[in-house]
Amino acid sequence: QVHLVESGGGLVQAGGSLRLSCAASGPIFSYNVMGWFRQAPGKEREFVGSCKWSGSSTYYADFVKGRFTVSRDNAKNTVSLQMNSLKPEDTAVYYCASGVEGRGYTYWGQGTQVTVSS
Repeated sequence: QVHLVESGGGLVQAGGSLRLSCAASGPIFSYNVMGWFRQAPGKEREFVGSCKWSGSSTYYADFVKGRFTVSRDNAKNTVSLQMNSLKPEDTAVYYCASGVEGRGYTYWGQGTQVTVSS
C-alpha cells in the first residue's frame, strides 16, 4: 500500500504563502499521478492540482491557477504544493492523493489544515 503524509499546514494571513509537502512511501511509482485536494467545512472535497511522477505535466483547478504550484522530488518521494497569494476562501483541509491516470485516486493522506485569516 502507498502511505501518504502531509505536512506544512498552518495559519497565515491573506496574501501570504505556505508550502505543503506530501511524503510518499510504498509502491508509489505504480501509481503515476499525485494530486492535491481540499475540503472546506460544509463543502465537497475539490481538486486543487496534480502532477505525474514522470514528465512535466501539471494540472490545476481554475481557482488556483497562477497562485499555486505543484512540484515533485522523485529522489525524496515527495510532492509539494506551493501556495501564494492566499485568500480566506483557501481555508480548508488539504489532502494529497495517489492514483493512476484515468482511474482515479486510490490512496489518501490524513490531511493538513490550512487557515487563512483576513
